[in-house]
Formats: sequence, C-alpha cells, structure tokens
Amino acid sequence: MIQRFIELGEGYGDIYELRELITSNQQRFMHGFVFIATNPQGQEVLSIAAAFKPASEGNFMPIYLCREGIPMDSKRLAVFEQTVSSLGHKPIKMEVKHSSVYADKKFYHNHLISVLRLNHYIPPMQ
Repeated sequence: MIQRFIELGEGYGDIYELRELITSNQQRFMHGFVFIATNPQGQEVLSIAAAFKPASEGNFMPIYLCREGIPMDSKRLAVFEQTVSSLGHKPIKMEVKHSSVYADKKFYHNHLISVLRLNHYIPPMQ
C-alpha cells in the first residue's frame, strides 16, 4: 500500500477544502491529526491532516495535510476539530519536529508516515 501526504496549503482557506473532503468522504475517513511543532522563530504552529482508507480499487492511501500555517488558538483549528468530532472521532494530537528541520519536504512526510505507522494509526507497509 502506498501512503502519501497531499499538501493542500498552509491552513488558511484550504482548511475549508479539507473539511469538505472529510464530509464528502465520510465512509473512507480514518483519522484526523493535529501536529504541533515549534517554528524557527520559537512559535508553536499547527498542521492538520486527515487520513483516508484507500479507494475501493487501488493501493493508494491519501493523507491530506495543511502544513504549519495555523496558530495554536485558531478558529480554523476549531473548524477542523468540529468536523472530525461530528463523525464520532477525536482528533489525534502529536508533537513533531518542524518541517524546516528536514532538508526536503519528502523527508518530513516520510518521517510523519513512520510515526503514524509506529502508533498504528495507519497500516504498516506491505
């Protein structure tokens, strides 16, 4: 199974796109994530993500991500949490390193996928 992050943006207007993806794909929704990181300026910023089961045909598991553009006490975080809660789920919060620590976004994404696998939030590699 191929698991890959798909970045929607930094969580400004795209939070509403993520909300629409979650509500229109309720049967495939698995987990909502809130990744907490400290940026180089020392501020805590949030990334939000939603993992979906693979489509009925195919071997691809998407994880949509709004990366590091959401402040801690933001209305946008409340929108995400309310959407996930409306489906009977609770957003999973995790502290992670800021993406600027990695030489490339691909390494950052691979690190997050590894963390999610180790915590059994997404299936292991097959």
